[in-house]
Amino acid sequence: MISVNDFKTGLTVEVDGDIFTVLDFQHVKPGKGAAFVRSKLKNLRNGNTVERTFRAGETIGRAIIENRGVSYLYASGQEHTFMDNETYDQFTLNSDQLEWELNFLKENMNVNIVSYQGEILGINLPTSVELKVVETEPGIKGNTATGATKNAKLETGLNVQVPLFINEGDVLLIDTREGKYISRA
Repeated sequence: MISVNDFKTGLTVEVDGDIFTVLDFQHVKPGKGAAFVRSKLKNLRNGNTVERTFRAGETIGRAIIENRGVSYLYASGQEHTFMDNETYDQFTLNSDQLEWELNFLKENMNVNIVSYQGEILGINLPTSVELKVVETEPGIKGNTATGATKNAKLETGLNVQVPLFINEGDVLLIDTREGKYISRA
């Protein structure tokens, strides 16, 4: 059990049978009445964000989240197969559990699996990945005043805005948190 007075950003807690991570919190002491903690929590099972208010000193369950290194092996329809790097056990996740992450997953890529008491909640990607450009229009020299961009389709199907000098076949560094171009690899 943990007191809501000890909330920190990134802490994982169990509230009403669901697992949440603390995104933001604020201790409030009104002039009249008891103090309370206003918090913004993200549900790790379905990704929803909720705002919740707790009385100061209230205790809630602490959720111990396990991170394990796994390799992404292959996709078969809606199923995606991963292998644990330590035990070599294979398991599958449905496309619904990996909607955003599928934009960056390549075969044989190493990622971290997030689980709680044996239940797989999702995967953590590295902060940036290298992806190859498969389709983009050629950049025309001289038609820019400032940083002009064009659309590029990457090998995973993700579309990103890139500078005009990027060509098909280039390998780019892409931010997995926002899905944006960082630089050439």
